[in-house]
Amino acid sequence: MHVSYRKFLSCQLLLCIALTLCFNQVSSNTNETDRLALLAFKASITGDPFGVLNSWNNSIGFCQWYGIMCGRRHQRVTVLNLTSQRLSGSISPHIGNLSFLKEIWLQNNSLHHEIPSQVGQLHHLRLLRLHNNSLVGNVPKNISACFNLVQLILQRNQLSGEIPSEIGSLSKLQLFSLHDNNITGIVPFSIGNLSSLEFLYLTLNNLGGSIPQVLGHLTNLRVLAFGGNRFSGTIPSSLFNLSLLTMFDVGNNQIQGTLYAGIGLKLLDLKFFSVGGNQLAGPIPPSMSNCTKLDKLQLGGNKFSGKVPSLENLYKLSWFVIFINQLGSGKPEDLSFLCSVFNSSKLDYVSIDYNKFGGVLPKCMGSTTLTIFSAGYNEISGEIPKEIANLSNMQGLSLTSNSLSGAIPSNLGNLQNLVIVSLGQNNLGGTIPSFLGNLTKLTELYLYENNFHGQIPSHLSNCRSLVLLDLSNNNLSGAMPPQLIGLSSLAIILNLSCNHLSGILPMEVGKLKALTALDISTNLLVGEIPSSLGGIEELDLSCNNLSGQIPAFLTVFQSLKLLNLSYNKFEGMLPCEGVFKNAARTSIIGNNELCGGLPEFHLPTCVSKSSKSRKIHMVILSTSVISGVLGLALILALIYLCWLKKKVNKEVSCSMDNSHPNVSYKILLKATDSFSPMNLIGVGSFGSVYKGMLEENQTAIAVKVLHLAHHGALKSFMAECGALKNIRHRNLLKILTVCSSIDYQGSDFKALVYEFMDNGSLERWLHPNASSSHGNELLKRLNFIQRINIAIGVAFALDYLHHQCHTPIVHCDLKPSNILLNAEMVAHVGDFGLAKFLVGSSVDSIANQMSSASLRGTIGYAPPEYAMGCEVSREGDVYSYGILLLEMFTGLSPIDNTFRDNLTLHSYVARALPEQVLEITDNILLQERKSHLGPYSPPHWFSKSDGIFQECLLMVYNIGVACSYEVPERRMSTSGVANKLHQIREKLFALGLHGQGAPLTTYI
Repeated sequence: MHVSYRKFLSCQLLLCIALTLCFNQVSSNTNETDRLALLAFKASITGDPFGVLNSWNNSIGFCQWYGIMCGRRHQRVTVLNLTSQRLSGSISPHIGNLSFLKEIWLQNNSLHHEIPSQVGQLHHLRLLRLHNNSLVGNVPKNISACFNLVQLILQRNQLSGEIPSEIGSLSKLQLFSLHDNNITGIVPFSIGNLSSLEFLYLTLNNLGGSIPQVLGHLTNLRVLAFGGNRFSGTIPSSLFNLSLLTMFDVGNNQIQGTLYAGIGLKLLDLKFFSVGGNQLAGPIPPSMSNCTKLDKLQLGGNKFSGKVPSLENLYKLSWFVIFINQLGSGKPEDLSFLCSVFNSSKLDYVSIDYNKFGGVLPKCMGSTTLTIFSAGYNEISGEIPKEIANLSNMQGLSLTSNSLSGAIPSNLGNLQNLVIVSLGQNNLGGTIPSFLGNLTKLTELYLYENNFHGQIPSHLSNCRSLVLLDLSNNNLSGAMPPQLIGLSSLAIILNLSCNHLSGILPMEVGKLKALTALDISTNLLVGEIPSSLGGIEELDLSCNNLSGQIPAFLTVFQSLKLLNLSYNKFEGMLPCEGVFKNAARTSIIGNNELCGGLPEFHLPTCVSKSSKSRKIHMVILSTSVISGVLGLALILALIYLCWLKKKVNKEVSCSMDNSHPNVSYKILLKATDSFSPMNLIGVGSFGSVYKGMLEENQTAIAVKVLHLAHHGALKSFMAECGALKNIRHRNLLKILTVCSSIDYQGSDFKALVYEFMDNGSLERWLHPNASSSHGNELLKRLNFIQRINIAIGVAFALDYLHHQCHTPIVHCDLKPSNILLNAEMVAHVGDFGLAKFLVGSSVDSIANQMSSASLRGTIGYAPPEYAMGCEVSREGDVYSYGILLLEMFTGLSPIDNTFRDNLTLHSYVARALPEQVLEITDNILLQERKSHLGPYSPPHWFSKSDGIFQECLLMVYNIGVACSYEVPERRMSTSGVANKLHQIREKLFALGLHGQGAPLTTYI
């Protein structure tokens, strides 16, 4: 018995050993499958800048590899987490062999190609997070086989096609996001089967059709975001049964119908409600007041009508937007709802513009948190209540185009945070109060078309940040205050027209060096135009009593686009140069003592008063003609002989046209110290640029000497001449003259002479030479507001070239080195060597052939379609602008070593938004954020409003990304860019930043 028992135990032991060996063999084989799958995944990664996959080798087990987690029991891969590692390449199909995988975290990288269908083999998968990459193709249909999936996040990629109906089988799915892709088609009805779904983000796609009624079955839904698509039809009533909803966004679609009357009886947890930008009509439901948790209510841009109900229970409301509707009826009680809105303790932004509201502004306005109140373009009457001064934090006030009367309340001057005040087109009266000068942060003041009388208060000159002032169409009298006329911050418009101003135009007008438009027409001004005047694009002095001769200095204002001198008392000869060469841009009617000028002006010929002098003049003239003809023949013969011998004894005077001063090769040689290397400030593809000083008038100039031996240089010269011949804009580099001559060696010499830009190129500021003695200073001095101003200036220039020129022009080579900055840091776009008139223009054939297929811009800035042979286009310039904007705020050049393989500056920024907005931002801006440098960055700015800083950065990056999409049709327009950048600048102004940027010395 004992022997038998020992044999039995021996057998059992052998069996256990055999089973253990067998199990270990099986385990080893299955683990090997995971290892090989991971190595295949690594092989598909083409870029790994942080080297995180270096640990994926045989020196350690794969469960210890970076980003890998394994289950304890079987040692199989359960988590793959490589988020935010700047990885580029594709996702290997072998990922489908990781059969125990539960979580995939690959967001915030630069992965491209399609999502492999083998993902559908991962039956244990619970989380699939692939957002902020560059993935393309369709959402795999067989992803429905991942029946344990809880989160499917694919937002901010380039996915296309339709949402597969198979998604409806993922019964455990709680979060599904396709936000910001190119998804088309309709929302499949099968999504109504996702009974566990809590968050559904489909915003910013191209989805159409109607919103499915079956979504009302998703009783666990908390977020429904469908904004920015092409949905039509009505809002399904079933959605208002989703009682757990906190966010409801169907804004910016094509939805019609009315809002469900019982919305506030069903959606009691709502925090965000947006139906703006649709075609909804009918009343605003009174039950909305029951949504007591509501933070943002956006109903603007629809056709809502009737009375706005009381919203007295919305104590947490911060945004209330109902602009551009048909609300109100012009009756006294129309604005009674405002008191209920002002009950909120968190109110920040109220916009009720463009409606039919009548009545008077209530006295209940007492919010200490409100920053913007906009109620323009209504039928509001009565006086501005004194209680408006209780809005102690207000930064923007707009009551434009109403029927307000009375005086501006005196305590309005206590609102020290005001940045924009717009009270134009009302019936306000009295004098313009001097206390407005206390609003030292004010940048824009609109008081036009009212009944103000008396003198313009000189105290307005205390508003040192003022960039726009419009006091036109009032009853103002007296002289213009020199202090105000000389306010150098004015940069957009100074409009004092249609008043009763008298006296002379002060000499201080010469300080308005940055001003775009000056309108002082229809007043009682006398005297002559002061010689200090300069640098304005639009000048209107019509309907005054100005006299004297038209000053010659007006002919050299290269920026002047419109000049109106009509109905004054000017006399003498009308010039024929500069702006006076274009009768469409100049008006001089009503000046009966003028003579000469172009035939288009229909003025009499200038003659002397003495007939004797006239006869003598004719004799001299006849003699001069005969002598001139003989002399001309002799000169032509001599020039011909000199040309044959290739010897030059005299310089040829040369200019672009009669509106530019003549300069010779000799003058340019002397101005640049014989083109000394010490004066060399830049070298480009077709020429070298030298700094010079004209001896005659001590004018600083930049001379671009063409390298005519280089292929394409002559074509570049012709392109730049053609493009700059008839265009004028304050943000375009001003050309003074063109020189086409022969040098002292008898060789052709061609040069372009520009106004010198004191602060050099934007390239020098963004990427200064480390060896430069000024390099570190430059980095410290280019602050946030200056970058915004530069970006706006360039956008204005492009919009002018693309849409405001008689013949549209495409620049074709926008980049930092072609953007020059003057002493006031105003941006000027230059170098039109590759510019091209758009097809169908009326210019000559030579100009039309300026740009060839080989000249398509600079690597990194040229749009991808140019590489495929596509014609140049406005959208191509927009792409370059988008890259430029991203470069300005990240500090990274598009050809930086960071961007290898398929990673680009566009994808680098796109994948980082919005979570990593600070990580990609230029350190200089982050240092500004922390250190509060200079008196123009108040200490409270970032500490109080760090969120605003990040919000502005995010807006900038979104503009840059939207401009630099690969598909041209998706890119923004230049006018849209300028408008959005203005919004950003207004936010910064509202926080106390100086409108023109801090002086450069602040950061030295």
